Amino acid sequence: MAMIEHLPISPTPVRIPAGPSLLDGDLAVPDRVSGIVVFAHGSGSSRHSPRNRYVAEALQQAGLATLLMDLLTRDEERIDMCTARLRFDIGMLAERLVAATDWLARRDDTRDLKVGYFGASTGGGAALVAAAAKPDRVAAVVSRGGRPDLAGDALPRVRAPTLLIVGGDDEPVIEMNQEAMAQMRCEKRLAIIPGANPPVRGAGRARRSRPVGAGMVCRTHALKRVLWPSRPG
Repeated sequence: MAMIEHLPISPTPVRIPAGPSLLDGDLAVPDRVSGIVVFAHGSGSSRHSPRNRYVAEALQQAGLATLLMDLLTRDEERIDMCTARLRFDIGMLAERLVAATDWLARRDDTRDLKVGYFGASTGGGAALVAAAAKPDRVAAVVSRGGRPDLAGDALPRVRAPTLLIVGGDDEPVIEMNQEAMAQMRCEKRLAIIPGANPPVRGAGRARRSRPVGAGMVCRTHALKRVLWPSRPG
């Protein structure tokens, strides 16, 4: 069945309860969608990242809802800027992804949607831990330049099909992804992008990397299960 292209829509600002904290997010739900992708950004990033927003728009055009959210509160972000500690608290980040997933299940416009996680950097590890905790809710995981090794003991418990995307020049992260994948028992794939470097801050670099990131997300076998579920006939 041919994919119907949707126009990107203006996201709605939301606040997501996660224990005693309220997390800021941007929710976009196009008409006639079958799934939603929750973004788990990585070290030092936020829901305002031009890279993530570009990918979110590409997913919306493919007919998928998106939730861009900050996994840290503003106060926590200020602490993390000085210590870089909270971005590596994978357990806490995963709990907040689970809280967001449960919040989506309570909303009228998203409760019936299959959920996919799109994680980057340390967010990749958190996404896998959260997927292991919500096996009946999470249908796919994509990690871009992520640290799946940080998921630790959760890796063998992940049931969702998983795609690990790594730049070909990022040799240490390639090795970390290979070691993590060896522990996983679900359907999984490692995609190494030749000539791609680790993410570098800066708008120019983000623009040059966009076509690769968006194309990989829209065509990945893992997210196709959310984007284009099987239909009778």
